[in-house]
Amino acid sequence: MKERLYLYDTTLRDGQQTQGVQFSVADKLQIAQALDLLGVDYIEGGWPGANPTDSDFFVARPQTRATFTAFGMTKRAGRSAANDDVLAAVMRAGTPAVCLVGKTHDFHVTTALGVTLEENVEAIGASVAHMVAEGREALFDAEHFFDGWKANPAYALACLDAAHAAGARWIVLCDTNGGTLPAEVGRIVAEVVAAGIPGERLGIHCHDDTGNAVACSLAAVDAGVRQVQGTLNGLGERCGNANLTSLIPTLLLKEPYASRYETGVAPATLPQMVRISRMLDDILNRVPLRSAPYVGASAFAHKAGLHASAILKDPSTYEHIEPATVGNERVIPMSNQAGQSNLRARLADAGLQVPAGDPRLAQILDRVKEREDQGFAYDGAQASFEMLARGVLGLVPKFFEVERYRVIVERRRNREGRNVSLSEAVVVVKIGQQRVLSVSESLDEGGEDRGPVNALSTALGKDLGPYQASIDDMKLVDFKVRITQGGVDAVTRVIIDSEDGQGRRWSTVGVSPNLVDASFMALLDAVTWKLIRDGAVPA
Repeated sequence: MKERLYLYDTTLRDGQQTQGVQFSVADKLQIAQALDLLGVDYIEGGWPGANPTDSDFFVARPQTRATFTAFGMTKRAGRSAANDDVLAAVMRAGTPAVCLVGKTHDFHVTTALGVTLEENVEAIGASVAHMVAEGREALFDAEHFFDGWKANPAYALACLDAAHAAGARWIVLCDTNGGTLPAEVGRIVAEVVAAGIPGERLGIHCHDDTGNAVACSLAAVDAGVRQVQGTLNGLGERCGNANLTSLIPTLLLKEPYASRYETGVAPATLPQMVRISRMLDDILNRVPLRSAPYVGASAFAHKAGLHASAILKDPSTYEHIEPATVGNERVIPMSNQAGQSNLRARLADAGLQVPAGDPRLAQILDRVKEREDQGFAYDGAQASFEMLARGVLGLVPKFFEVERYRVIVERRRNREGRNVSLSEAVVVVKIGQQRVLSVSESLDEGGEDRGPVNALSTALGKDLGPYQASIDDMKLVDFKVRITQGGVDAVTRVIIDSEDGQGRRWSTVGVSPNLVDASFMALLDAVTWKLIRDGAVPA
């Protein structure tokens, strides 16, 4: 029989402490529903009463299979748990579980709280007992536990004992400062278990200040804890929390965890990892981290020719799991380091079958190397590589022709006397025998200027006649600019990441001495690639 490991997500509470992150109620609802679909056991929704958004969210929270949890703190010294207004606000949220944070480091008790050590222990026990008496599943968040244990293990244990005796279902050991290393975490957890707190009542909550939050969490599991806390994409204060998008696949796919434990995440649900990770980035308007384990766009990218050759024979030569297991895909990037193994594999991924020895393969490689010498970079722009290869193979449909475009950038004072900028783009395309002129400004729905490239992109996609249905769900999600040479020979490289309603992402590149022209080149590749992928028929 496998042992049960419980997954506790704190994206909506601890993740919201990330600098620059502020979820709306709608954001929280969307994330909570995705987490429930994934199969986590607990969803921590926030701190009721701490801010209007969290309070409103608990009123509107969805019905979930996962145990919905409110977060708060233990009662204050000098009053009873039943008469603490902060605790009462957490109770009014009506969640089946409540997680209360309390100090376990003597230094923090006397310095930060300004109470006696005995008063703090009493507050922990009384608060947990109050939760239990009210019929709630009680969790005690042992703040600064590992630092507290190293400073005064007897007192840290006394805090845990108080929560345990009062009926806490889970006692969560927190590496709040994120400075404890995996070997220390494993040793201390084992000492806690040996001291009488059973592992099936222990959880782990790690921060990533040394880059070891996932490793520390696994070390704690090895030592006996049976609840693991973390956040999607590793969100959290400072350097973030243990990343559930790394932890969950590891627990399900890697030994000894895969054979020893089971979680609420079913193997059939695991392919949702990439989609959920990118959904969160979309909500935050962030670019997904390409190098993220399991879910990153580069997690299964094989650039070196030697690697790609081996991958064609057996993917396990350079891949630790099958990419589709977590909803990802293999990428064979193209660059001036590529050989024919890379090339044929990449062409096959694009649905282009070219036999070995075909002279056009050498022509494509020569073209890649020539273009990269001019400043192009195809290892990060797979869709533009495909367009280049299709051009050599004579497989680029002629959907439309851009006859001309113009971009005007204006800076002026508005009615409030404030300097503002505005861009206007005009694009003329020929579709079959018809010419279409489209005009767009760079202002978004809120009246903010989004710049000349945004205006150009909007104008290009404003009216493409028979192709409009294909491009209406297309959006630009990232825009990167690099100057590839200095001085009078400076060349601008632009890489654009696009996404559509099916969740597909693709990257295109443009190079020109002119930033706008380089951007337009990349935009054209992006639109053409989308039309090909959608099976559009030239007018």
